[in-house]
Amino acid sequence: MIYKNALVDGEITDIEVCDGKIKSIEKTDADGFDLGGKCVYPGLVDIHTHGCVGYDTMDGDGLCEMSEYLAKNGITSWLPTTMTVSMEKIKSVVNAELPKDCGAEIMGFHMEGPYISPKRKGAQNEKYIKAPDIDEFEELQNIKKVTIAPELDGSMDFIKKCDAVVSLGHTDADFECAQDAFRAGAKCLTHTFNAMPALHHRDPGPIGAAVDCDGYVEVICDGLHIHKSVITMLYRTFGADRMILISDSMRATGLCDGEYEFGGQTITVKNAVARTQDGAIAGSTTNLMGCVKKAIEFGIPASDAFKMASETPARLINVKKGRLLPGYDADFIVVDDNLNVIRTVVGGKLIED
Repeated sequence: MIYKNALVDGEITDIEVCDGKIKSIEKTDADGFDLGGKCVYPGLVDIHTHGCVGYDTMDGDGLCEMSEYLAKNGITSWLPTTMTVSMEKIKSVVNAELPKDCGAEIMGFHMEGPYISPKRKGAQNEKYIKAPDIDEFEELQNIKKVTIAPELDGSMDFIKKCDAVVSLGHTDADFECAQDAFRAGAKCLTHTFNAMPALHHRDPGPIGAAVDCDGYVEVICDGLHIHKSVITMLYRTFGADRMILISDSMRATGLCDGEYEFGGQTITVKNAVARTQDGAIAGSTTNLMGCVKKAIEFGIPASDAFKMASETPARLINVKKGRLLPGYDADFIVVDDNLNVIRTVVGGKLIED
């Protein structure tokens, strides 16, 4: 398959696809599907999203419906993200067969909890919070990334033995503890600034440790969770190679205001803001493409905003996605001048409306 007349990095070219991979990016005389000179970016990779269009990862169904919605909005691959519930429930969800060919590709799961701090639980259910257990964890399948609080008993041993990407989050760890965790093998911070100690000039906490240890940082760029100035500060500090845009979306994403279930709790969405009954912000109602647009609105160059939502998260979880280069998965999107998604291609196949 050849996609003709794609505007890539300011140049009109063709994208040849073979067996789901990009074979070449160069002008050819062969016929193909005409993209009309529209701008093409790598498909977005959301490594932290709980749900959308009325579905949640923990429902145990609806993954296909979520994948369809995500693909239409420029997200070509994702990690369905779990909540802090019983391990039996988590196991039943992540060990199930993953659906295929129904939109955005499911690469595995992001397990957020139950190995977190009750002090920083956010919208997670404290009833099921527990210390990390590597033997228990190894009974789970399809886990690509796991969030833990490194101050919990057994965390350092867990990090050293875990074969998934370990991210630090929902944590009350100080700088030294977080630094030890990065040195043990942790790679990232989960929704940076949210559900962790703040960056203080005498107590830099996990964020300071991520700076010193060359860690990655997830950032919810919906204009609500983190102030614009902090978003741009993180960008200047970590750069597009280490800052990752995420949606942290919940089931109300793509729907209207109202009451929704999230991790066994009732969440109220008002003016597109999701909160628990005690007022805590509970995930976002924005998809990752919305976060990219918000980053650009905040002054981040479009090329870097897209990179932080494609190449950088793909590199963190070690998948060959997020770049328009031969040998990479043929996942890309076509956008208009206002960055509205016109076409989505996953594994070389055009996703039809």
